[in-house]
Amino acid sequence: MPTAEDLLFAENAQALGTKIHIRHEPSNRRLRALMGGKWIFDSLEVEYVWEEEYPVYYVPLKALIQGPAEISQQSTSFRGCRIGQLKCNGKTANIATFEEGPLKGLARIAHDGVDSWYAEDEKLLGPYPKDPYKRIECLISSSEVRIELDGIIVASSTSNILLLETRRQPRYYLSPTSIFNWDMLIPSSTSTFCPYKGKASYYHLKVGEREIRDAVWYYEYPVPESAQIQNRLCFFNEEVKIFINGKQQ
Repeated sequence: MPTAEDLLFAENAQALGTKIHIRHEPSNRRLRALMGGKWIFDSLEVEYVWEEEYPVYYVPLKALIQGPAEISQQSTSFRGCRIGQLKCNGKTANIATFEEGPLKGLARIAHDGVDSWYAEDEKLLGPYPKDPYKRIECLISSSEVRIELDGIIVASSTSNILLLETRRQPRYYLSPTSIFNWDMLIPSSTSTFCPYKGKASYYHLKVGEREIRDAVWYYEYPVPESAQIQNRLCFFNEEVKIFINGKQQ
């Protein structure tokens, strides 16, 4: 019985197969993947395909056919796209293969069905590679940053890291010592991943009777390019009032 995740994978892949214009380009790097403890492909011809905001790696079907994995239970072709299962050494992953259109000869493998992915010799830490047209810049900032909720000061700092990300809102990362009362922060079980910063952990913010879930986040082990924000706290501008040098953002 297909899960909701299986159905969503199929729906997204088939929708992509109907598009005439799809943004894609060579990744220009060696890509490999481990599945069930075996290398299922090793290719220099993997492509970036922009399904939505982030690019995704699409693998040449010929590279998969040459490997130990088997493609089974494929659906009938829907506008050039077939949905099936990739199996290797006891593990299974959803796979979409394309027989026509801009993605002809490529395959999309569900990320979570694979043990690990490697770009050259670096292990990918999350479901998306970095977009080659985006970058992160971390700047030391002595601007006075003040965080308020319902008129209560939550944090205040003049020792910050300003993180600038292409086409994203600037974010200030504050030292943990900037928090006025740590009772306001309640650990959350939520975690998310960003290819430019790493795995984020969260706090709920509680002031009086009001609680905003996952309003604060931090990176315990950020990727090297964002090392300056390690264990610093960032607040959602959309949830709290942020003042920079006395001016509300």
